[in-house]
Amino acid sequence: MAKLRILYVSSEVDPFQNTSKIADFVRALPTAMQERGMEIRILVPRFGSINERKNRLHEVVRLSGITIPMGEEEKPLTIKVASIPAAKLQVYFIDNEDYYQRKYVLTDKEGAFYPDNHERAIFFCKGALETVVKLGWAPDVIHCNDWMSSLVPLYISTHYQNHPIYKDSKTIFSPHNSAFDFTFESDDLIEKVKIGDLDEAHLGSLAGGNYEAFIKIGAEYADKIVSLENADNSRIQSIIDEYQHKTSQNIADNDLDFFEKTYLEMSGN
Repeated sequence: MAKLRILYVSSEVDPFQNTSKIADFVRALPTAMQERGMEIRILVPRFGSINERKNRLHEVVRLSGITIPMGEEEKPLTIKVASIPAAKLQVYFIDNEDYYQRKYVLTDKEGAFYPDNHERAIFFCKGALETVVKLGWAPDVIHCNDWMSSLVPLYISTHYQNHPIYKDSKTIFSPHNSAFDFTFESDDLIEKVKIGDLDEAHLGSLAGGNYEAFIKIGAEYADKIVSLENADNSRIQSIIDEYQHKTSQNIADNDLDFFEKTYLEMSGN
């Protein structure tokens, strides 16, 4: 039987970037699933705080030449790769000079939230999915972590639903305790999110333009929601409750049997 293919999409992963528990989760769970015989890929943004030389990132030239639609613009995508030596896990980094070359992650040195973080999240989600297409690697399950990856289930359910790489892919969305207090301009957010024939009819959940809106769109389009026990979901509990028919709540980060069983069930094994 072919190995189960699991794609993890996240804002960060240890040891390259670690500002929250997400980084530890996306290091430990994929490692464990690989040890259980699954084929793993991890995609994260290449934030400027990641030291390329120290972490031995290198550009994947054969994957170059991709541009990503962002409203009326096309933005170039650079893909870099590194491995986690101890785990022999490959990590792909989504890069763009305009979005990720800053020294800080989501806030500037004064602690102000970058007003274009919505664009950075949108570019990351679109870029991650196009990277996987370029790799020619069809994932059985895509496990999305954090608000920055919340548009992936939307794109898989709409724009990519009949794509040969993704037509059988199932999505999991895990919100983490990474809330922010900022509201993006709704019209700009909606325009940048669009791709192909995706239109406003699919994007009602994003209308609020805030953290809750990103969680809502991820929850709406994911095949399954997995809420972790160590995450403070007080701000989004009402959203989770709305989709409780497809939600597993208070799952321990290290409940490996749960995740293995869930991945197998979702892929039809």
